[in-house]
Amino acid sequence: MAVQKINIEDFIIQAATGIIIDVRSPAEYDHAHIPSAQNLPLFTNEERAIIGTTYKKQSREAAIKAGLPLFGNKMLSMIETVESWMSEKQKNNASAKPTIYIHCWRGGMRSAAVAWLLDVYGYKVIQLTGGYKAYRNWVLAQFNIPYACKVLGGYTGSGKTEILQELQKRKYSVIDLEGLAHHKGSAYGAIGQAIQPSQEMFENSLAHSLLEQNKNNGPIWIEDESQRIGTVLIPTPLFHLMRNSTCYFLTIPFEERLNFILEGYGKFDKQSLMNATLRIQKRLGGLETKTAINHIIEGEFKEAFFILLKYYDKWYEKNVNKEPLPKIELIPIISEKVDPLLNAGLIEQLNK
Repeated sequence: MAVQKINIEDFIIQAATGIIIDVRSPAEYDHAHIPSAQNLPLFTNEERAIIGTTYKKQSREAAIKAGLPLFGNKMLSMIETVESWMSEKQKNNASAKPTIYIHCWRGGMRSAAVAWLLDVYGYKVIQLTGGYKAYRNWVLAQFNIPYACKVLGGYTGSGKTEILQELQKRKYSVIDLEGLAHHKGSAYGAIGQAIQPSQEMFENSLAHSLLEQNKNNGPIWIEDESQRIGTVLIPTPLFHLMRNSTCYFLTIPFEERLNFILEGYGKFDKQSLMNATLRIQKRLGGLETKTAINHIIEGEFKEAFFILLKYYDKWYEKNVNKEPLPKIELIPIISEKVDPLLNAGLIEQLNK
């Protein structure tokens, strides 16, 4: 029986209930992939390089001949790997055998070969037309959709992420940019976080998050960010959309925000804090940098964070004054403390 092929739009809808298999090389997969996809590489990184060279320097036929023995040696292990994934997937519904959705880079020979093998073995297999390249085009298109957004802003230490998490518990649609980026946005944002994804992987995860949150009724809440979050960038169309959306701006006393930062960052090791401080030395100034680092060395974290929070407040105000104001409606939220439950409630009252 011939393996069915579907386009990317149908793939996105249908594959959510099946098993997505990416047969590209480990290096291709590790760089970026469909967030829920499993990697079942037809060729290793080295094998792919050899076959690619053969294709370019000799011919398509020569490349196929070079690849066939490699594929043959892996058939059994591939089937056994898929069986384990299938067994895991069926734990909650033993009667249903999930469909396998398979792709390579362009929807060509690699995915066709593995699809044939799994089809012969008895699985229902569907191949993505256009492969991962078609998927990437779909991802980029998601950032041009005119979503209804509401932006949560505020000075550093206002607990914006925690408020968004509370809103999500209350069934609001929320995009956690910092969570997807594995970074909290400042020079200290990488401390305690997992390694950041590639730009491509960040975009893939963000596109799926937008898709899911847009299914709900009502606007999508998103935190006010600079376009750069650590090493990744918010896609420009989405960033412009954020800049032109209503912004709910938190104003919380300095001392409250300082205590919140002390609680969050005071637990990290001194060396990480000093390294992060040195990254902003040019803007912070030599004397302030030296003073802040000395406080960190002495374990005087509140004194160090006092200097750093003053810097971030001034830097924010400087950027606002330097650049043209964004075309957004600013709705102030005045609160006496950093309290996600309280401040989420204030936002709810303003949105009734």
